[in-house]
Amino acid sequence: MNAGTKALSLRIAALRYRFAESLFLFPALLMLGGILLAVGATSLDAAVGHDARIPLTLAMSSNAATWLLATVAGAMITTVGVVFSLTVVSLQLASGQFSPRVMRSFIRDRLSQGVIGLLVGTFFYCILVLPSLSGDPAGAAPRISLTLAVVLTLVTVVGIIAHLDHLSRGLQVGNLARAIAAEGRRVAQGLDRVPHGLSPADPRDFHPPANAAVVPCTVSGWVSQADITRLLKAVPAGTTVRLETRIGAYVHADEALLSVWPAPGEAVLERLAGAIEVADSRTMLQDVDFAIRQLVDVGLRALSSAINDPTTAVEITLRLGSLLRSVLTAPLAPEALRDDAGRVIVQPWNLDHEEYVDHAFDQLRQNCLDQPEVAAALLRVLRMLARHVTEQGHPERAHTLRRQMQLLLESLRNHPGLHPEDLRHLESLSSDDTDPADHSRPAPQARPEQ
Repeated sequence: MNAGTKALSLRIAALRYRFAESLFLFPALLMLGGILLAVGATSLDAAVGHDARIPLTLAMSSNAATWLLATVAGAMITTVGVVFSLTVVSLQLASGQFSPRVMRSFIRDRLSQGVIGLLVGTFFYCILVLPSLSGDPAGAAPRISLTLAVVLTLVTVVGIIAHLDHLSRGLQVGNLARAIAAEGRRVAQGLDRVPHGLSPADPRDFHPPANAAVVPCTVSGWVSQADITRLLKAVPAGTTVRLETRIGAYVHADEALLSVWPAPGEAVLERLAGAIEVADSRTMLQDVDFAIRQLVDVGLRALSSAINDPTTAVEITLRLGSLLRSVLTAPLAPEALRDDAGRVIVQPWNLDHEEYVDHAFDQLRQNCLDQPEVAAALLRVLRMLARHVTEQGHPERAHTLRRQMQLLLESLRNHPGLHPEDLRHLESLSSDDTDPADHSRPAPQARPEQ
């Protein structure tokens, strides 16, 4: 894949992501489909005649058809307002109860967008078919256009019912957390993605000299994507490119994005800047840490005095454990990569496994001291993850998890008001001999053979 194709794929991925998170674009496409369907249906009716006997089509007088289409059009535009109101209310509930970051899960819901598009598309269809009616009470209505109007109405009504059911289930924190964790796991599968033809290099061998060229960021925003192949293809052989930020970081306008040495020409620097996308809002295109951030935000909101919902915090902790099982066993891309022409890309600020663990558990650990059940869930998840990474051949990653357990236990020991019996129960959960679910009894020992 050449650099131009790769750059195009980067833009396409960003456009697809923006399309998914737009409440306008997909409904607008369905609206356009309704307009085109109305034009096609009326043209077909005009070609075959309104009196033609077409199987599986409805026969109706022009007067009755006018009343029906006008009623459907009025009902559709009224229902659009109701559906929009429900969507706005769900966004308000999600923002207030969970976190403003999770609103994207509701905005990008394809069923909600589809129902809005069906409502508007059916409205436009009926409005555009109405002028084709003769107005003669005794005249025949166009069969194809009328039948399609009835079918669209029935499909839209079923869609509204499905939307209400889907919306009610989507507001359940378990379904929301599951969707975020699932998207995060899909992103985690690409953490070690290395473009073809590149090999690892030692990042300690590449430090920017004083005369290195700096590529500044032109806008303020979140780094959402970096095209490694395009970065290397843009520079001459023997050039080193160092990324001075990371995916998921916020950068300010005029802040350094890249350091390049030996310094290339201005045209090369412009091409390098185009290989990194800086978006207005944070995305999960290449940023698994954003999934962790969303789950932690929901857990922190549940632990706040305003919400005080420890059960939600427990579920979020468990979902974080599921996500971290994938993240901690996924290999990370090397910090430095080299191609056959001696070009090198260095990414020293990418998150490592220890930082992912800290981002997932630091704030929850610090805020769960008043909720022993949440602390117990956190200890069980940390212990499960430590065992999992050890069994998967990464015992060095268990150290950070056990450090989190130790920090939590030390905080609990120093926390005033915690009953000694509760403390002993929590301390027992750090042992591998205890049940991973809800209690701290030691595991039963096997009976000696007689």
